[in-house]
Amino acid sequence: MVYLNGEFLSLSQARVSVLDRGFLFGDGVYEVIPVYGKKPFLLAEHLDRLDRSLAAIWLHNPLDRDAWHQMIESLIDQQPPGDWSIYLQVTRGCDDHRDHAFPSEVHPTVFAMASPLKPPPAEWLENGVSTLTQRDPRWGRCDIKAITLLPNSLSRQQAKTAGAVEMIYLRDGVLTEGAASNIFVIRNGEVLTTPADERILHGITRQLVLHLARQADLPVREIDIPEATLRSADELWMTSSTRAVIPITRLDGAAVGHGQPGPMYRRMVTLWEEALARWRSGATIMA
Repeated sequence: MVYLNGEFLSLSQARVSVLDRGFLFGDGVYEVIPVYGKKPFLLAEHLDRLDRSLAAIWLHNPLDRDAWHQMIESLIDQQPPGDWSIYLQVTRGCDDHRDHAFPSEVHPTVFAMASPLKPPPAEWLENGVSTLTQRDPRWGRCDIKAITLLPNSLSRQQAKTAGAVEMIYLRDGVLTEGAASNIFVIRNGEVLTTPADERILHGITRQLVLHLARQADLPVREIDIPEATLRSADELWMTSSTRAVIPITRLDGAAVGHGQPGPMYRRMVTLWEEALARWRSGATIMA
């Protein structure tokens, strides 16, 4: 079952007009929320980011916070037991013709669906993954979680074709992020990551990793990271809502550090698993 504009429908019944601006212009935003044991993970933080994305594209939020909660809870309740991923998408809606300028009166299209949340392959966690780098091909507002993901898709396909898992972006000689992940650089005992500005998506998992690192008194800096620092890292991690924290052990064919997940990664995994256990028990993990 999926949700579309106020109704719960089977996926085969859900239909959107070909004149929807999401279809014609990519005019919309989205969110992806993990669900562990029927509990949407850091839901408030995800809905806060949805608010920011909608405001950034001048689109009024079509649902209030209570309505979002009720819809998401209803969607979860219709799924079998297990861990899930909730996809939310809001587009500007459907006009009666195609025009770049916003229509004066239009109702946003609201869509949501649940998919099984599959854990990362054990091989990734044990031995790490391979990544590539390229010049960042995206626009200047990567902080908006927009549905216009063609550059990201092309990058991920290029990485996949080459036998890698992720493409890491560089802009003006410094690290930005991955095609579908935030990136952490571990060097000389410090946890480094790009500042949360318009160059990167303000990842919820990124936010939690920084919170856990600071709670554990690990040295943390949000700074511009030169390409040379990226390539000389002792450890690299990538983070995302559906994959949590994944070690990167090869970058453009070269080993990262000793070519195996490092001690700082092992420490962060422990912190993450402890936080997730607290979340499953009903505790707050990021005040």
